[in-house]
Amino acid sequence: MGQQSLIYSFVARGTVILADYTEFTGNFTSVAAQCLQKLPASNNKFTYNCDGHTFNYLVENGFTYCVVAVESAGRQIPMAFLERVKDFLTRNTAEGKLQLQNPMA
Repeated sequence: MGQQSLIYSFVARGTVILADYTEFTGNFTSVAAQCLQKLPASNNKFTYNCDGHTFNYLVENGFTYCVVAVESAGRQIPMAFLERVKDFLTRNTAEGKLQLQNPMA
């Protein structure tokens, strides 16, 4: 599994993307944001396939964690990545180390 398997990721609260990152160009950022608008708010995991990529979402406690991966990465690696991001942010925001704020508030 190469370093180019996971190509874009974001964390959102509701439908507002709080932080995102990619080193690649493509329409996957807009597709991922469009899918975010249509996800149910309930805690769950979702994966959508499009144009050789998987759009993987973990929705929990009002936050949505997303990673776009190449289709060959499967589902297990992207979902494990999302769990680690969620755990890191949950642990560090609970301890006051990070402050996630909505810049629009």
